[in-house]
Amino acid sequence: MPGQPGTLTAPAGAAQVTPARKTLLVVYHTMTGGTLQMARAAADGAAREPAIDVRLLHAAQAGPDDVLAADGMIFATPENLAAMSGLMKDFFDRSYYPVLDRINGRPYACLICAGSDGSNAARQIERICTGWRLRLVADALIVCTHAQTPEDILREKHIGPLDLERCADLGAAIGAGLAMGIY
Repeated sequence: MPGQPGTLTAPAGAAQVTPARKTLLVVYHTMTGGTLQMARAAADGAAREPAIDVRLLHAAQAGPDDVLAADGMIFATPENLAAMSGLMKDFFDRSYYPVLDRINGRPYACLICAGSDGSNAARQIERICTGWRLRLVADALIVCTHAQTPEDILREKHIGPLDLERCADLGAAIGAGLAMGIY
């Protein structure tokens, strides 16, 4: 009720300001479904924030215009031969120079679906994002599936609920930070 303690009212005739919506871009590549599950969980977590629009795009579909339109980003990739996937690298190759010096300071995080380690894939993404002058807002979230045989590596992945919850929490934290203007 206006005039009560703790209530704010705009002066008569003042324009009401609606906070601008923010966009979180989640770019992913997957071969066996694990990374997609992680990316969806992060996107769902971010979407809990009413002021956030989430765009979940496959790496082959995402490009410079999508990056420029985003206020923050999550990059999700499988670990392939101790590196990020080729299609994720292709996304970065296509987008790197067109957005260079135009996205400085924007927040990002990465998700890695790894068979054994995932740290090199995370380092590759960090190095690219350092060149873009993005701001890392969370350590790389690596889910290790322990797939070591050719059959296990190529088999459809099922990410466990605790790991999916970690991905959702990461997305929620970035979404909340964007909405509150922290990033």
